[in-house]
Amino acid sequence: MRKKYYNDAFIGNKNITCSFTKYGELLRLYYPTPDYRQYFDFFHVGIKVNNSNIIYLHKDVNNTYNQYYEDDSNILHTDIYNTYFKLNVNQIDFALIDNDVIVRRYEFTNNSEDVEKINFLVHSKMMSSFNNMAGGVIMDDVLFQYCHNYTVGIFSDEEITSSQMNNVDSTINSGNIHDKDYISMSSDNAISYDLGTIEPGDTRFFHLFIYLKKEVDQINDSLYNVKALKTINVELEKKKVLNYWKRFLFEHDTLNLRDDGTEYMKTLINIYKRTILFIPFLINEQTGGISATLEVDEERDETGRYSYCWPRDSIMIYSYLDVLNFDDYSSRYYDIFLKKTQFAEGMWEQRYFTDGTLAPCWGYQIDETAIVVWGAYKHYLNYQKKFDNCDDTFLLQNIDMLDKAIVFLNRYVECKFLNINCDYKHAIYKYETYDLWENNEGISIYAISAIYGAYDAMINIYNVLKKYQDFDNEVIFNKIKDYENKKVIIKDYVLNNLIDKQKNVFIRNFKDRYMDISMLGTVVPFGMFDINDDIVKNTVDEINKTLRTYSNGYLRFQNDSYVSGTYPWVIATAWIAMYYKKIGNMEEYKKAMEVILKSSTPLGLLPEQISSDFKERWVIGLGWSHAMFIGLLNE
Repeated sequence: MRKKYYNDAFIGNKNITCSFTKYGELLRLYYPTPDYRQYFDFFHVGIKVNNSNIIYLHKDVNNTYNQYYEDDSNILHTDIYNTYFKLNVNQIDFALIDNDVIVRRYEFTNNSEDVEKINFLVHSKMMSSFNNMAGGVIMDDVLFQYCHNYTVGIFSDEEITSSQMNNVDSTINSGNIHDKDYISMSSDNAISYDLGTIEPGDTRFFHLFIYLKKEVDQINDSLYNVKALKTINVELEKKKVLNYWKRFLFEHDTLNLRDDGTEYMKTLINIYKRTILFIPFLINEQTGGISATLEVDEERDETGRYSYCWPRDSIMIYSYLDVLNFDDYSSRYYDIFLKKTQFAEGMWEQRYFTDGTLAPCWGYQIDETAIVVWGAYKHYLNYQKKFDNCDDTFLLQNIDMLDKAIVFLNRYVECKFLNINCDYKHAIYKYETYDLWENNEGISIYAISAIYGAYDAMINIYNVLKKYQDFDNEVIFNKIKDYENKKVIIKDYVLNNLIDKQKNVFIRNFKDRYMDISMLGTVVPFGMFDINDDIVKNTVDEINKTLRTYSNGYLRFQNDSYVSGTYPWVIATAWIAMYYKKIGNMEEYKKAMEVILKSSTPLGLLPEQISSDFKERWVIGLGWSHAMFIGLLNE
């Protein structure tokens, strides 16, 4: 079985985010935010057919699988066929809209010529560092698993046949569990249901529910809610969920792509729709904070965890998704999340949890402060386009925050580029900053480009706001003049220090001369250099010589050692595609776009990386990849 790194499919609602393997195994369940507590170490379901051992639905040598979403929805189907018993299992997973409940609907069809007796087993282990910190208890045909201030209820609309509260591994492989241990000092619990016999050609339905509650909720209080949930009409609730997601897709389908019957367009539309339906699962509804992806590496044995909110990733995602009517989320991100997390000095740290609390960091990244200012103006322009000269409320509400950010960038530029104002004790801006890939400390050309973009955005913002009486025109004039000067200083610094004079190409930093896809940030999206500048053209030529793979996918940079180090990245490939689209080279644009389409999963999800033969994928469902894809379609 694959390691837990891979998420193949997602379902959820405004509070629940959960992922599955392509075999239908429930991998992760986060609640009430996409980066908060993960409830299950594992959640395995299986069946005992007649006198067999347990047949795990997500792994059995005799099982074949087909997984798909119901059209235009987040209702996940996993069709499982057991060739030995000739048993069809249709597993349907979805989250209710009005209740924080996951519904697992099973349809068992006996295609054999024999009567088959079916027992359904659930083996669930809570995520807990110490076994005796979590427990399980059966009350009124509900398995409650609990730890400190949270409780999960697992139940059906049918009666539990048997249960076991610890040492489940010793018995469950035989397909049997034993009523045992009232004390229940274990995070490892199992329950079973007797589904009776299924005649040849007949079908048996079974429903399993997972219940969650945001508030600190005692088990006795949960019983009342569970009692009501046992009586729901699953088919009716499924229709409600289907209608909700169809409506959500309709409301956010602003590009109105049309299927021309080609495989190219079919795949493109599949990714487009899945992007709209997937991104909400990464967003904290309260703050607008957005997780880079759903967690893939909890134990840090491969990369060091993913489920955090990086300001850079978030701004990139929102800047491209605003066009899909995600602007309410992004406004919340600026108005709530960024105001809450900005340091007194004006900067933002490396990464956060989506509720705005600080996550573990190992250094700051200057581009994450710069991109907030750049993104704010881009967000404002989207509003202007959407509502045809809307008011300037967004800028007026956030100008103080943006001013503080610019003050920090000013100090950074003056210290690093002009060698002045560096004597402030403990000033953060004096320290070395990491590049966007979090590999090298120092001054990178991408970070400089982002700062340039921030100054350019701030000039435009003040040109908008100078009409208001609350603003002193002389002060604004002086600020604009200063920002224009800063742009000149920054660009001169690049020309004098970050150019390989022999090749006439950009240098990514002082530490090495590796080609890096982020060098394109000089033109896309920050516009420090003209798209037709010879340095830009030469740099792109060098990128094609060094970073382009035989599959036409692009690496991040030379000698990249992350994970395998040899895999093309979707965002790198999308970046070069944006450049080619901008210069009007549609042939190269389409080549890169075809790589991105081939990299998508059958469900329409985009990974972080892909193998050159498009078979292996790393981090499936990366928000930044999906955002860049939308940017390619719209810009």
